[in-house]
Amino acid sequence: MRNTVKTIAAFGGITALTLGLTACGTASDPASAGAGDASAPLVVAASPTPHADILTYVKDNLAQKAGLKLEVKEFTDYVLPNTATQDGQVDANYFQHKPYLDDFNKKQGTTIVPVVDVHLEPLGLYSQKVKSLKDLKPGQTVAVPNDTTNEGRALKLLADNGVIALKAGVGADAKLSDITDRKGLEFKELEAATVPRALSDVDAAVINGNYAIEAKLTPAKDALALEKSEGNPYANFLAVKKGNEDDPRVRKLAGLLNSPEVRKYIEDTYKGSVTPAFGAAG
Repeated sequence: MRNTVKTIAAFGGITALTLGLTACGTASDPASAGAGDASAPLVVAASPTPHADILTYVKDNLAQKAGLKLEVKEFTDYVLPNTATQDGQVDANYFQHKPYLDDFNKKQGTTIVPVVDVHLEPLGLYSQKVKSLKDLKPGQTVAVPNDTTNEGRALKLLADNGVIALKAGVGADAKLSDITDRKGLEFKELEAATVPRALSDVDAAVINGNYAIEAKLTPAKDALALEKSEGNPYANFLAVKKGNEDDPRVRKLAGLLNSPEVRKYIEDTYKGSVTPAFGAAG
């Protein structure tokens, strides 16, 4: 896991290194000190692609007119954005879906809540060694994300496409132990951000949409199998610590993230690899 933090917008005096290493927020932290102050910058933690890209588009094109000062801080893992939001190091985050957040809150005792859905990144199966699903053979290795929700999601994708068989009723909560027929395949569990880098070392890999894009893969074109968008519960959303949902800055950003301009930006930029999924987050 790389706990790198990259500052996108130079608002205030917090450095990326300080954000990554500080254990908890205090009243003197810019994020916590400005909470609820409509004139203070809204500091949002985000995965680099597409989350930080979308936020940067908002910052550069929409925020000033809406009277919003926006600062975007990039995180390359799936833990620090939530802990930083909980501790007050940042005001909000944008990187995750509801099943992941529910699991995180339960295990970490955090109180992060969703504000508004923004987009969907279809999970996909990729390979540099086989050209189609039927080419996967016994003895070959498939890499999957090792966090609870994304591993279950990955196994469901494989089961839905006939690569493996799962116990009846397990759905997206599946674990490796729930596989009833591996069809001779071996599985390698890896931290989600590292799966693309392992693609050349395995026969196939299930990769989260944002990490696939960062790895220069085009999910709509390169994936051997891709999640369907219809009825998909994995929309990514803007989230805050419970109690901060009505911060006027958060409400402004929520509105901008569901704007026609952002819809067009997502559709034009990602061409089906990321799709708008606007609406109230559940």
